[in-house]
Amino acid sequence: MLVVMKADATEADVARVCDWIREKGYTPQPMPGAQRTAVGLVGNDGRVDGSTLEDLPGVAEVIHVSNPYKQVSREWRPENTLVTIAPGVVFGGNDVPIIAGPCSVESEAQILASARAVKAAGAVALRGGAYKPRSSPYSFQGLGKKGLELLALAKRETGLAIVTEAMDDEGAHLVAEYADCLQIGARNMQNYSLLKTAGKIGKPVLLKRGMAATIQDLLLSAEYLLAEGNTQVILCERGLRSFDTTSRNLFDLTAIPVVQSLSHLPIVADPSHGTGRRDKVLPMARAAVAAGADGILIEVHPQPEKAMSDGAQSQTPDQFTETVQQLRRVAQAIGRRITGPL
Repeated sequence: MLVVMKADATEADVARVCDWIREKGYTPQPMPGAQRTAVGLVGNDGRVDGSTLEDLPGVAEVIHVSNPYKQVSREWRPENTLVTIAPGVVFGGNDVPIIAGPCSVESEAQILASARAVKAAGAVALRGGAYKPRSSPYSFQGLGKKGLELLALAKRETGLAIVTEAMDDEGAHLVAEYADCLQIGARNMQNYSLLKTAGKIGKPVLLKRGMAATIQDLLLSAEYLLAEGNTQVILCERGLRSFDTTSRNLFDLTAIPVVQSLSHLPIVADPSHGTGRRDKVLPMARAAVAAGADGILIEVHPQPEKAMSDGAQSQTPDQFTETVQQLRRVAQAIGRRITGPL
């Protein structure tokens, strides 16, 4: 339930609504806006009589949020949420930031070469896994803490913001010491313990859609983060499992405008995982920007043929440079801008 206050409502009016909600055994969530304040009622089990609230001084209307997700919904917050992961790196506005880098941190030379290359091309954040959840227990699992230290080194060298994945509750706290934005990967989208922990840590979170998750599933997972008080959440479309074997995944472009109609949270696109094929990353990245994505994730490796994970979908630095140049033209055509210098 959302209580929308009148434009001339006083602080006392808002406080009175919050007190009423607490008296009923629920939690009020005031949300000041540019024109008026709204107060969310957290924990509504359907027994709240909205007509009583409407009679309180300063109340304009009471909106019943019918979706199972509440705080991530457009009804809860009509304005877009802007998520800042580092100075000048903002998701949800007119600019479209690009996050790029290798699937895994493999060595100091590899991550520094990747960071320098993606920054030169126009990326504003570096991705790279220190911990890698892999389908096979025999595949490369990442360098762990050493990988985080190398990401920190790359940040000092280039100034790029760091986006890297946390896999469990304990690891999330360690990752938060190094990362500007914690990534929760597709395999952990419904790891509710990890979601709660990431919500409590408070660092910006990039939440990837699960490989068989509906959009409602994704938004409900995001609700866990907001329920713990973390509003700095970026959603990510990264492709779904499909019966078709011509690509690794089915890249769901429709998810971008659908999520934007349902939620105030920004949504970015990952055409690398979305297709699993290097030659398909550029056309799908163009399509994602045209569809309105609030950011793009692209895997880039200095030598993809030698990559320890996901080399088949990783662009070379030259290919990434061409991709960014084309994305700038697409963004300009729809009145947006790729973040960073030309």
